[in-house]
Amino acid sequence: QVQLAESGGGSVQTGGSLRLSCAASGDMYGNYCMGWFRQAPGKERNGVGYINSFSGSADYADGVKGRFTLSRDNATNVVYLHLNSLKPEDTGMYYCAADPRFCWVRRNEAADFRYWGQGTQVTVSS
Repeated sequence: QVQLAESGGGSVQTGGSLRLSCAASGDMYGNYCMGWFRQAPGKERNGVGYINSFSGSADYADGVKGRFTLSRDNATNVVYLHLNSLKPEDTGMYYCAADPRFCWVRRNEAADFRYWGQGTQVTVSS
């Protein structure tokens, strides 16, 4: 069993930055695909980015490329999502997810991830 805990959300103005953290604990053996998803009120939960825990190789959704960056610290089992140049449309609840596989094995939709955190809210005002 794996537990995920997000932190770092908050309210910022357009153009601002935040760093979200996802602390993972539990029985994590082998590579995990760690994903971040965003869900705005009344909308679907969509992927923002994914990172392989072993290599650190990452991929991003088109709308955040060049603005968001993933990193991980395997010593502490923490995955970070650095959010820069934030826009109002980035507003939503951000969820961390994990699945015991390499990211390229699946399409990385929400249903492809076994473990989820409770989410952290990001609000960007204009």
